[in-house]
Amino acid sequence: MTAPDLSVDIAGLRLRNPVIAASGTFGYGSEYAGLLEVSALGGICSKGLTLRPRTGNRGERLYETPSGLLNSIGLENPGIGAFLEKELPRMKKLGPAVIANLSGEDIGEYAEGAGLLDGAVDMIELNISCPNVKAGGMAFGLDAGAAAAVTRAVRKAAPHTPLMVKLSPNAPDIAAVARHCAAAGADAFSLVNTFKAMAIDTARRRPVFDNVSAGLSGPAIRPIALRMVWELYGSLRRPDPLLDREEPGSAKPIVGLGGIACANDALEFLMAGAAAIQVGSATFARPGAMTEIIAGLEAYMRQNGLVNTAEICVRDWWASL
Repeated sequence: MTAPDLSVDIAGLRLRNPVIAASGTFGYGSEYAGLLEVSALGGICSKGLTLRPRTGNRGERLYETPSGLLNSIGLENPGIGAFLEKELPRMKKLGPAVIANLSGEDIGEYAEGAGLLDGAVDMIELNISCPNVKAGGMAFGLDAGAAAAVTRAVRKAAPHTPLMVKLSPNAPDIAAVARHCAAAGADAFSLVNTFKAMAIDTARRRPVFDNVSAGLSGPAIRPIALRMVWELYGSLRRPDPLLDREEPGSAKPIVGLGGIACANDALEFLMAGAAAIQVGSATFARPGAMTEIIAGLEAYMRQNGLVNTAEICVRDWWASL
């Protein structure tokens, strides 16, 4: 039997397989070079990048919960200039597609950062969904109009680079945010970012995090993230008054994430409609989780006689829903 084709196309960017290292969990890739075969991955999302360097949040930054992890990093990063000079050359040598996760405090900062990244990276992941910063971040991702405004500005500033918008699960209407972003120039979506959550230190009688709330990731959120990917996939294939409606099946691709830890988890997201997946928290406990997932996907495709990853998602499901 011919080996199955694991490659996927995300907004014109061809990945060797659908497994991408999620932003903020894999550094810039080289940090894990001695722990797994980094070159085997489909792509690597950088740490969240801002125009200027950020020191991140003070106080506690990570806190384990049952089946999950709370984080309040606060987008600590060296700034886009230092990334382009020092980190990007090393990332490119690793082999996987380079996806820059872009954040900012206001639209002007987002746009200026996007302009610097345009043409230098394979894709920009527009982060409008981080719950761990006080300005920008999730504030843009909760409102469809605000999300469209920042997407439009970034698209104008970076016309040569595929643009994937990272959506917030905390938005009251994710489908509306996605539709407005698509109309403003988004090429793809990643879903979900962390859920806004918190923990209290009962010994000190105060919240664990200085910012009170933090972002929850890990297996605890997977069933909810899966449901959101399923619903968004279906929603984006219904008539859209914001766009000159294309034929069904031509909606923007979705990259699913949220608690994916094994091949079966990844298969669920691909079957729900995701074109690719990202793996985050699982890498902390098992650095080789992503290469195990790639091997598991290939084994599943062989066992079921699937030629390519598109066949994993049974598109006919949607005709009867």
